[in-house]
Amino acid sequence: MAGLFVPLSLAAQEPPAKSPREIVAEAAVLMDADEQRVLVESLATANADEVVSLLAKWREGEIYQWQDDEGNSVAVLLDGEPDGDEKFALVTLAAGKPVLAADGTAVRMTKDELYMADTDSKLRRVMKGVTDRLALSSPDVPKRLRAVQDTGLEQDLAKLPLLEQLTVVEKNGKVKQALAEATAMLKLRSEDMAVRETAVKELGAMGSIASQGAIKTVRDEADQGGLVSLVAACDQAQKEIDSHISFVNSAGTVFRGISKGSILLIAAIGLAITFGLMGVINMAHGELIVVGAYTTYMVQNLFAKWNLNGMAWDMYFLVAIPASFLTAALVGLILERGIIRFLYKRPLESLLATWGVSMVMQQLFRLTFGANNVQVESPAFLSGNWTVNDIVFGWNRVFVIGFAVLIIFLTWATLNKTSLGLLIRAVMQNRSMAACMGIRTERVNMMTFAFGSGLAGLAGAFLSQIGNVGPNLGQDYIVDSFMTVVVGGVGNIFGTVISALGIGMADQSLQQILGDPVTGKILVLGAIILFLQWKPSGLFATRSRSLD
Repeated sequence: MAGLFVPLSLAAQEPPAKSPREIVAEAAVLMDADEQRVLVESLATANADEVVSLLAKWREGEIYQWQDDEGNSVAVLLDGEPDGDEKFALVTLAAGKPVLAADGTAVRMTKDELYMADTDSKLRRVMKGVTDRLALSSPDVPKRLRAVQDTGLEQDLAKLPLLEQLTVVEKNGKVKQALAEATAMLKLRSEDMAVRETAVKELGAMGSIASQGAIKTVRDEADQGGLVSLVAACDQAQKEIDSHISFVNSAGTVFRGISKGSILLIAAIGLAITFGLMGVINMAHGELIVVGAYTTYMVQNLFAKWNLNGMAWDMYFLVAIPASFLTAALVGLILERGIIRFLYKRPLESLLATWGVSMVMQQLFRLTFGANNVQVESPAFLSGNWTVNDIVFGWNRVFVIGFAVLIIFLTWATLNKTSLGLLIRAVMQNRSMAACMGIRTERVNMMTFAFGSGLAGLAGAFLSQIGNVGPNLGQDYIVDSFMTVVVGGVGNIFGTVISALGIGMADQSLQQILGDPVTGKILVLGAIILFLQWKPSGLFATRSRSLD
């Protein structure tokens, strides 16, 4: 029985584990620097968020020492705002409780009456080591990935055993790959030249873009030391990395070209209906895009007024998409009923009239929302990106591609699979014959114009996610929209798709090759002019009695 009670007694005497706040509070008032570093190092396995916050406060001079009536030093923090005498209330760092005098009143002191808890360079290095270790083992994958990449760039060989331990237990594929790259980069600082050469070959095989500078340093050192084999390994690794960079740039150009083409397509698809099918030169098409963009802005403000957060707030964009379509369609309906219907088959008059309407609408936007651009915040699901083999796929760019595919499908289905589409095609092919068959052509014109205007509103909803919204937003896209529709072939939706993608790819490819966006844009415009000299009807000419 005595043997049984001895360990129980010892366990009862063992003090409970201290919290990170208590450890930092104890370390902050110690006079022995070595003991301070030992205590700080003991935080390497504690809660990461709490430790990082506490050490940041210490480094930034927010922790003070206060002496009680018995002369004991206590780590304290300033609490709240200062009073008229610049005095702050104090709270203990260890427990977070107010510091009270003997009579029970709150102690208030100025910063000058307190001693700041100092740190020296050695202690700050220990703090950094602790925060780095905590970041490397963070449960948050993006944070852990960033910590691994930073560790590789630091090339601190002392952290190599830690990275090797983490490689064994890491489950996430992307972090595991980053650990392999970071480990190889640390080995570039090894004293063993054979280890360096192996690391160089590994980085070359990975196509490690981040390691180019480190490999160049190793090559220079190897060249000075006459290490021919290591120099050759560095040269071969650089060739492999250059090849990888070329692949990344090419793939990135293709992606950007498709996304650029999708943006042109979204902006032009509404015009392909009103101009391509109806033959109306609508110079106010850009302002209908702006109507959609401002509708998105107003829906965002409405959700903000309701104090919605997180996913509930992100839903504003899903509400804004149909709202933008309906608002722009309504504006288009009013425009058609008020002006356009009197100007069918009178292209010059419709051009001048809609140009005037566009100027009036721009001024209305300025009077309503101000002359400056307004900010539309992207929801969380459009704010990030995927990085695959060093190729960055922005979520908003991926969204625009999917959005363009969806709009094209819906437009095709509306024109070919619905009774409205059948009526539209009948009226556009031969208006007089359709009227003789009992079709109410004026109603079809009205619905068609409203549909094309609604598509412009959808374009505005998306464009608000990739740039600022202002009264002149539409002017940035009106020329590109007409250009896309004309090159594709007036009245041909498929031609508009091919034209938008072709112009987008050519624009991005020339920018990549020439390294100058302006020159690339000029060459694209010059090529379009020459193309239209060769084929004035565009890629896919549509022949109908009305267009003839």
